[in-house]
Amino acid sequence: MAKKPDPSSRIADNKKAAFNYFFEERHEAGMVLHGWEVKALREGKVQLTDGYVLIRDGELYLLGCLIHPLKTASTHVNPESARTKKLLLKKDEIKRLIGKVEQKGYTLVPLNLHWKNGFVKCEIALAKGKAEHDKRDTIKDREGKREVERAMKSRNR
Repeated sequence: MAKKPDPSSRIADNKKAAFNYFFEERHEAGMVLHGWEVKALREGKVQLTDGYVLIRDGELYLLGCLIHPLKTASTHVNPESARTKKLLLKKDEIKRLIGKVEQKGYTLVPLNLHWKNGFVKCEIALAKGKAEHDKRDTIKDREGKREVERAMKSRNR
């Protein structure tokens, strides 16, 4: 299981995933990136909300994660923002995840990108999709918390 990364090392979060899925397990995977992608990540030019993890030939790939190239990118490099990125996990973890994903209703979702010891890591989760009524419950809980915070804030004035 992956520990929660330091908030200062966060690159991007997938806030939409928590609304659409229940998380069963979390794993931290390394990423295979090009040099221009790493530079763009340092500048925060990434969008993770539409990303998903695909299993192909016993390996994990991150699709739908957009890394926008910097305007100062080298001229001899042809940057492709929607490139498929390979995720690195141990073989036994991948096999276990493949077995779980084959069960009905489970999928792999990227949660965030963060720095760890100078490397870019992607936190992925084994997730099960929420039904419509579960999403409504999430919205109701969020609005209830906001109302309580507003009441406490106005009371403290």
